[in-house]
Amino acid sequence: MDVPLNQVFSPATFQELFSAWEKFPDAVPFAGGTELMRNQGRRIPRLPRNILYLDKLDELKRITRTERYLEIGAMVPLNDIIYLSKVVPDALIRCLESIAGPQVRNLATIGGNLCYKHRRLNTFTLMVALDALFELRAQYSARWISASRFASLVDQWESHEIVSRIRIPLDQWDYSMYKKFSHQEIDDWDGSAVLILRSEKNILIDLRIVFAGRIILRDRNLESLLIGRSLPLTEKDAVSFINHWDVCLSGIREVSPLFRSGILSFIKSGISALTDVW
Repeated sequence: MDVPLNQVFSPATFQELFSAWEKFPDAVPFAGGTELMRNQGRRIPRLPRNILYLDKLDELKRITRTERYLEIGAMVPLNDIIYLSKVVPDALIRCLESIAGPQVRNLATIGGNLCYKHRRLNTFTLMVALDALFELRAQYSARWISASRFASLVDQWESHEIVSRIRIPLDQWDYSMYKKFSHQEIDDWDGSAVLILRSEKNILIDLRIVFAGRIILRDRNLESLLIGRSLPLTEKDAVSFINHWDVCLSGIREVSPLFRSGILSFIKSGISALTDVW
């Protein structure tokens, strides 16, 4: 049968969604639409032949909270997460506020930001650092996957699954630093970095440093070098930590000297705060 151009399905249930997707395998999920409209300067935008418009799936718009987790539906706009304020980790709020302007954030959804295929957008950095989990829903199953594991799958993701929920642990972080890098700062790589830590009785008990862009950069072994140290850090500990990161970055073939310099500068700023003002 001939299918008209730009056929739009508006499923109200997951059963309807996957039934339409099975019938039209080339259909593209449509949430806020910001990815599909990206860099289109046409009066009439070019859209996929078949579209799965997700706006009627109320389950994808829910926000729930327990003592341990915040669960956010994939269709929740970025601004709605910002409005949760103190419920959300500070670094994630700063990350979301750095994305475009209020009008775009009213449309752009958290799921769309996380599922962008060409590179990891802003929120991915925080999801990896916070050990967030994503629920992947298929026609007959649902599974949870870590943000770090999902990061390695999204480029080759061809399965008829959608991210339906994001689960963020509600840990208390004592210090956080977030930076969005421009093309010029890291040699056209683009991306963002975050440093978060938790302490107890002036002892560092958790430290996470993550960069996400065209690559995901995190080294748990390096993070562990400072775990158990007293705060403020000694100059010796700080210098040793930076030197280890320098060696690590120098061994990654894909990164340029400018990228290495930018990441090291970010880490130095974070570690400096733990030696000077803690």
